[in-house]
Amino acid sequence: MAYRKYGHFDAQTSDFIITNPDIPRNWYNYLWNERYVTFTSQTGAGNGFVQDRLSVRQSMVEDRGVFLVEDGKSVGLCGLPVKEKRDSYRCVHRRGETTVYTEQDGIASEFCIFVPRKEPCEIWTLKLKNNSDRTRELTSLFFFGSTFDGPYTRQGYNHDVSRFDEELNAVVKTRKKTFDGEKRTLLGMMMMAEPADGFDCTYNSIIGPYGSFAHPVIAERGHCTSQIGNCEKLAYALQKNVTLAPGEEHTVILICGFAFSREEAIALRQKYATPEAVEAEKQAVLDTFVRETGNVSINTPDEELNHLFPWLKHQTHLGSFWARVRSTGYRDITQDSECMASVCPEKALERLKRILSFQYPTGYAPRRVANGKCEDMDFSDNAVWISMAVLAVVKELGQKELLDLEIPFNDGSVGTLYDHAYRAVDFLYHFRGLHDLIRIWGGDWNDCMNTAGLEGKGVSVWLSIAWCHACRALAELALIHGRQEDHDEAMRRYAEMRDLINQHGWDGEYYLDAYNDDDDKLGSHLCEEGAMFLIPQLWAVISGIGVDGRELIAMQSVEEKLSTPLGTRIMYPSYVTPNNRIGVITTKPAGVQENGGVYLHAMAWKVMTDALLKRPEKVEEDLITILPFRNPVVAGRAEPYILCNSYFQIETGPRYGTAGQSWRTATGQQVQRALINYVFGLKPEMEGLRIDPCLPPSWKTCSVTKEFRGCVYHITYRNGGANVKSILVNGKPLEGTILPLLSGEVEVEVVTA
Repeated sequence: MAYRKYGHFDAQTSDFIITNPDIPRNWYNYLWNERYVTFTSQTGAGNGFVQDRLSVRQSMVEDRGVFLVEDGKSVGLCGLPVKEKRDSYRCVHRRGETTVYTEQDGIASEFCIFVPRKEPCEIWTLKLKNNSDRTRELTSLFFFGSTFDGPYTRQGYNHDVSRFDEELNAVVKTRKKTFDGEKRTLLGMMMMAEPADGFDCTYNSIIGPYGSFAHPVIAERGHCTSQIGNCEKLAYALQKNVTLAPGEEHTVILICGFAFSREEAIALRQKYATPEAVEAEKQAVLDTFVRETGNVSINTPDEELNHLFPWLKHQTHLGSFWARVRSTGYRDITQDSECMASVCPEKALERLKRILSFQYPTGYAPRRVANGKCEDMDFSDNAVWISMAVLAVVKELGQKELLDLEIPFNDGSVGTLYDHAYRAVDFLYHFRGLHDLIRIWGGDWNDCMNTAGLEGKGVSVWLSIAWCHACRALAELALIHGRQEDHDEAMRRYAEMRDLINQHGWDGEYYLDAYNDDDDKLGSHLCEEGAMFLIPQLWAVISGIGVDGRELIAMQSVEEKLSTPLGTRIMYPSYVTPNNRIGVITTKPAGVQENGGVYLHAMAWKVMTDALLKRPEKVEEDLITILPFRNPVVAGRAEPYILCNSYFQIETGPRYGTAGQSWRTATGQQVQRALINYVFGLKPEMEGLRIDPCLPPSWKTCSVTKEFRGCVYHITYRNGGANVKSILVNGKPLEGTILPLLSGEVEVEVVTA
């Protein structure tokens, strides 16, 4: 495995252990609760911020450094400098914490970062142990940069004063900020549980005018200056001197983040005053994540995939609350809540209720919630995901009464869960443009088609197709809720839209992507650039809108026109000519992300599509494309334990085969869902759990364990393939493919062909 020169999965826990910090790019881990989120790499790179219900945010931590000084010589304890020679180094990314272990000249260190379950902060611990045969006099230095006082601007004005608060034993900066609808005093702090032996408050005193986080002046100097900051860029540092006899250990505890009052800050220091208290909270965090994502586990012939799967569930957990972290997108949280339903439907319902409270009573949904308000941004697709997510949660839990659950809209009025789904589908049904299809407005799922329909005439063929799928979900919800008239009307509307799509959206060998305000076809063989898009073809299968086998013709065109050695392109040919009648997709470099790259979110939909078409060989090919340790072009160039948003195509030259951003994407969520619901084929119905798999041919024996309505099904598959030949439940043949609703643990054997 190409990635193993940098690290490996732990065989028992699926933690990822990095053994060489000098990786071509930082490999990150995300840590969060519902108030605070941060991330860190194998070298401490990353940042953290606090957020209120309406996504008012305040950033705090900007990268981290920990150095140990003895006899004027410093050594980095968090992976920096990466070229530094150490006796040993390893960084362990766990689902809930990151710990860097080092040893140098007889001093062993463990530097751990985690976010507690509730408080808006991150907790650092540094455990030092003297493995030598002599007493050691050590100085530990902790620091991070910050944007709490705003970004650093050269030759800019700065009138801030930063100081050390002796009562709190912390470097503290305060500011007034509106949070949760009221003006509050926010304390940004770096606080030590035991008395500190020094502090610094400014970037220049910590990093220095010519230093860096890898080579800071504080480490070169060997101690803090303990001077306040006056009209200088803010940064945070604390010092702790430690004397260790041979064999002796000592743990230093720091709390980095926020409090909303001095009393809150004092309580934080008291709560996390001892290593035992910190360890108990950290374990509670780890246990919570396991509990909230432990509903499903898999075992396949691909050991790396088995280790990746818990991380995919963890990525789903992050996305269903924090969306893409940098932006709290409505569509993102709704989609991820649908994915969360298969691993923890109770948590998915909680997340879905939250995002539905930002929906308009008309049924429209905003693009995102940010800066204390709903921001529409003229996007048209956000409402289309609602009925799909509602149906997934209701069917997982098997509770039709949930449809009567009352949830507010963003104006304070109240509707039921069913109302939210109904109004979303109904809004888009009436949101028509050219050819009576659904308007693209300022963008559909493809954010970069953001100027194609601002005049209200341009339409999205893909969104019209996706709406058909949402309408079918609503029709099913109507039947569950006992609303036959709603069901019949939904199916009538579905047929109407299906016919319009096939009349105006078919391009001869595949489906168009859109029409812009000028009635120009986008994603047509008539286009020199952007002649074919992937997702309309995938969703033609998912939604069932194809007539006369058109969806099969479209998928054949996908293989012929979009398939490459790196994977299936999201569109082709790439745009090279900027066009403000389409959007920023035309200004991105060719082969990058939406402009002709391999977009892995869409590749996850391709897994689902090929599974629906019962093409096990294609399912296996799709998974090889997506998995960073299986794709032969990508292997060793991206994090093996989490998924990225895209791979860069051949047009990008030296970037070919490198990955886009990790974590902050729906790829992991959608791959998790594709594996559970489509590859293993575990599809919830109100009557029970249906088995309808499409397994890679090489998976001759594989298994999945799933908790479902009080039952734990241990399901073993034989032979690989897509067609179920027989199902045994506790050794007895099953008629049909829906597992009986039992309690306790049930052994199931599925034979496929």
